Formats: sequence, structure tokens, C-alpha cells
Amino acid sequence: MTSTRPRLTPAIADVRRAVREALAAASSAARFSGVSGPRTAETGNQSDSAPETPEKRHEGQGQLVLVALSGGPDSLALAAAAAFEVPRAGMRAGAVIVDHGLQEGSRDAAARASTQAVALGLDPVVIRTAVVGSEGGPEAAARTARYRELDAALTELGASAVLLGHTLDDQAETVLLGLARGSGPASLGGMRAVTGHYLRPLLGLRRATTVQACADAGLQPWHDPQNDDAVFARVRARRVVLPVMEDALGPGIPEALARTAEQLREDSEALDHFAEEIAEDLAEHSEAGISLPVRALEVQPAALRQRLIRLVVASEFHVSLSRTQTLEVARLVTDWHGQGPIDVPGIKVERRGGLLVFEAKQ
Repeated sequence: MTSTRPRLTPAIADVRRAVREALAAASSAARFSGVSGPRTAETGNQSDSAPETPEKRHEGQGQLVLVALSGGPDSLALAAAAAFEVPRAGMRAGAVIVDHGLQEGSRDAAARASTQAVALGLDPVVIRTAVVGSEGGPEAAARTARYRELDAALTELGASAVLLGHTLDDQAETVLLGLARGSGPASLGGMRAVTGHYLRPLLGLRRATTVQACADAGLQPWHDPQNDDAVFARVRARRVVLPVMEDALGPGIPEALARTAEQLREDSEALDHFAEEIAEDLAEHSEAGISLPVRALEVQPAALRQRLIRLVVASEFHVSLSRTQTLEVARLVTDWHGQGPIDVPGIKVERRGGLLVFEAKQ
């Protein structure tokens, strides 16, 4: 790593611009309002590079934005850009590093990322050790553990936001995996640029840009060996499926998948909004449950009818219906021939006169 200030190359400029625009959009949406400074940071996992508490060291300064730093090219390029752009937006830039402890040398990799963050001028820099379970498979379990530690760091440090290094390539892989699983629009819509306190500034940039930005800045990223391990479906999508698709169909597949995700996300949000408005007008609560008029469901397009069913069940009983379960309930409206009640997890659904009635099982 060089100590001289890097020249402004196209790749560095692109990453900085993405961070700048993400901060501006979040600020205009008042995502930083109401947080005047960091809260307590006694996590036990904090870097011991400075004896002062973060509260005292930064008292009276701007709000804190954290970079989720793994040391890989995406998050390292993001950290360098945040170190430049966040102070110019009147805020402070720090970093949180999650050590999953899943492979030999993970502690060294975390320590190296911490050193790089400090050299970039990020402060505070904390390392958190995650406890990874097994539910949902190795990828899902690691992701759950990672976000648990990021949530904890955000709260304990009083941060306003956490910047994540997901790129357009990550978005394309997410959509492709959703297609392979036959997932619904929520999954095919991919990752959002903003999810609560989490911002993803790099979703419009290719991974090659972050790699080049690191090279241009003299930064040496860590290459996680799991990113080359074909045991993981995401790695197979990245290394095998997407290259084959581009060879067969031409270049631009990742960009096309990302555009598809954006369009699906817009459509899905609109349909969800309409379903909520319709449910407010139609739903009738009772002591035993909730009901919807059959005639009103009949005239709705299938996408809205099924959303209404899922929405009512989720809001009233806190149960998430699968597509198969939703379609079976919808048959009480669209294919009615006198059939009896349908049982779904914890709920009985039946048609009574002109109502579709949802009740908790006794």
C-alpha cells in the first residue's frame, strides 16, 4: 500500500461518485436525521488501536457512517471512497470488520483489513467475531451471522448507516440464483440500494471497476478462497453459468439481469402498495379472524388477488404462505365447487356465503 495520495483515475472517480450519490440520496430522504452522534461502543471486539472511547474522541463531530469491510476488492474500494467522500458530506467514516472464523487465517485477514482501514483514515475501526450457525446452509448461515454483527456494531457505535460493497455482478448473481430456484418477485428483484440503515452504493458498478480502483490506489485487497470454491452455488453462477450465458448469448448479461431486477422491484412495490390499499377497504375483522369479500377478490388480477391473500394472512396471523398454499386458497375464489375448508399452517380458510374467512385453528 502506498502512502502517497492516489491520482484520480476513472475507476476511483466512479467509486467515489457512487458513494457521493448514495450519501446525498440517503441524506435527502432524512435517513441520517435524529442521530446526533455515536452511542456506547463497549463491545469487547473493538480494535485497541486507540485507548479513548469513540464518544469522547469524536464528541461534537458529524454523524458516523460505517463501511462493512472484508478486505476484498469491493469493500476495500468502497472504504477508500468513503474515507474521501464521507467527511466532505459532513460526516465521519468508520469501518466494521466481521470475522466469521470459518477458515484458517480469518483472524489475520480481519487484522489486515483493520490496518488498511486505519491507514485510509477510517475511525473508529472495529473487529467483531461472528458465531455462525448451520440453519439454511453455509451461505445463509454466514450471512445471518454477518448481519447480526453489523446490526450490533451500528447500534453500539451509534452509526447512522452501514455501507455495503455489493456490486452489479453480485446483483446479477442474486437474480440468476432466484431464477434457478423459481423464486417470486421479491427475490428476483434482487438487492435494494437502501434497506433500512444499509446502503449499497456500488450496485451500478461492475466488479472490474472496484478491482481497478484498488490497483489504481495502490491498495492490495484480500482474495477470499471461498470465492473460488465451487461448493457454493453463487460461485458456480459467477464462474460457470454467467460466462457460458455471455458466450452463448453475447455480452451484457449481468447488466441485463440487474435491469430486470430493477423493473421487477418497481412493479412488485406498486402491486404491494395497491394490495395494501385494497385490503384496508375490504378486510373485515372479527373475534376469530378476518375475512375478504369473494366478489371483490374475483374481479382482481391474479397478482393482486394472491397478494391480498398473503397480506391478510401475514398481517393477521404472522404466517408467510408459499405460492402453492396461496394458490390453493385462491381456488376457493376462482374454482369454487363447494369444497370445504383449507388448512394452512395455523390457519383454517373457508368460503362462507360471500366471504373468504380466515381463522386461527383451535
